[in-house]
Amino acid sequence: MSKRTRQYIGILAALAAYYLVHEGAHLLYALLTGVFKQINFMGLGVQIDVCAERMTDTQLGIFCLVGALATFCVGCLLAVLAKNICRAHSKLLRAVLYYITIAFLLLDPLYLSVLCGFFGGGDMNGISLLCPEWAARCLFGALLLVNGLVFWKRILPVYRQSFAGQ
Repeated sequence: MSKRTRQYIGILAALAAYYLVHEGAHLLYALLTGVFKQINFMGLGVQIDVCAERMTDTQLGIFCLVGALATFCVGCLLAVLAKNICRAHSKLLRAVLYYITIAFLLLDPLYLSVLCGFFGGGDMNGISLLCPEWAARCLFGALLLVNGLVFWKRILPVYRQSFAGQ
């Protein structure tokens, strides 16, 4: 399989995994709190709809935060396991997990620090019920910088060496 094909598969797998974990966390929280209404499919996106009128502001804030928290936790786990992952013989598996790691570490912090101001609030609308939006955006901006450094200094060299060795 060519490098380009592995990259495309990796990116598509990362997108699918991101939606599964991020929206799955929203779904799980909505089901556990008894406020789940429906799943909305919007183009390439998915949205978990809840009965917001039955939630407190804190519950709605937590509902909006759990997706980013879930992707952060899985991203950290993948970062910790990067050396073990890079021992896998399958280049496709390594490529898929490489792109999933990037997505999980960087997408939510990027969106919640910068992009939410341009593309609608999304989860930030609820997170701002927990703390001031500027504080949340600064926190996610700092997380983006830290995760970017972790990726650049720890994850990228391991994967680069893994792919260069074969």
